[in-house]
Amino acid sequence: MIDEKRKKEAKSNFDRYLAEGLIKKERNDASKGMYLKNAEISLQVAGELSKSPLKPHLWVIVCAYYSMFYIANAVLISLGYKTQHKIAHKVTSDALIVLVLHLLKKELLESYEAMQKDALDLAAIKAETIIESYDLELDKRSTFQYNMLEQTKESKAITSLQRAKEFAFEMKKILAV
Repeated sequence: MIDEKRKKEAKSNFDRYLAEGLIKKERNDASKGMYLKNAEISLQVAGELSKSPLKPHLWVIVCAYYSMFYIANAVLISLGYKTQHKIAHKVTSDALIVLVLHLLKKELLESYEAMQKDALDLAAIKAETIIESYDLELDKRSTFQYNMLEQTKESKAITSLQRAKEFAFEMKKILAV
């Protein structure tokens, strides 16, 4: 779960990023298309790598994470915000919490209309889990890419691929909204 402290930190960071030009108000259909294409390719590559007899678990994780990064930026740009190059991964993470979390909660709530009074809690938990998965994969990608041996565990690579697929699925719903 994304705790209140993290949400407040993300909002404070987001405001600072806007002031410093690390994220800018911008709509750009060409960039959005590029992000969507890169997201799809990265997810496909992660899927193919997961089937490789070479067991390139690090690269499954890296490609799965980047598919999430790209589709997250497609969503952000569709909302009128474009991250710049400096600390783009952290800016994206905070912007997802500030700009997308409530939209995801709303979309999931609509999908769960058949459920009774616990639908709001379920949607909030699901939305936070999806957004939190970005941070988890960001940390994992960094740790695995820079601080671990190639013999990473296959289960972590599979988790990364599953998270990336679910993240892309949910982000595509927001793009359609």
